[in-house]
Amino acid sequence: MSYLGKVAETVTDFILPIAHSEELNLVDVEFLKEGSNWILRIFLENKDGDLTIEECEKVSRALSVILDEEDPIDKSYILEVSSPGLERPLKTEEDFERFKGELIAVKTFKKINGKKEFIGTLKDFEKDKIILILADKQEISIDYSLVARANLTFEI
Repeated sequence: MSYLGKVAETVTDFILPIAHSEELNLVDVEFLKEGSNWILRIFLENKDGDLTIEECEKVSRALSVILDEEDPIDKSYILEVSSPGLERPLKTEEDFERFKGELIAVKTFKKINGKKEFIGTLKDFEKDKIILILADKQEISIDYSLVARANLTFEI
């Protein structure tokens, strides 16, 4: 596992108890370089699918205390706690179940019918891990193991 992956995994272990105590769902943890800055980005949502400024601040303060004590990151970084936004990533099987009927964008590791990028309505997520999306008036089956990235989208 890469250093960036290890940081994200470690921070996930720290943030999960905080998120659960605040009745929030952890959507994603990213640790990446943007320009000259390292960014530790935490995406959360409440049961309504959004996040208030107060919830962000509370989680940010609690996580900052743990990160200061444990010091798992050997670089200076900026901590951001926010909602995943309109183009929320779909990371888990539960995400795909929850967002059936929504417009999604999917990028695959290898080409399917000559393409690696698809935008369409998430029609179904079957138990054998097949995502069915309706794009360009045709139904496309994508094996879950081939999904490099998937997210909600609002553009066609």
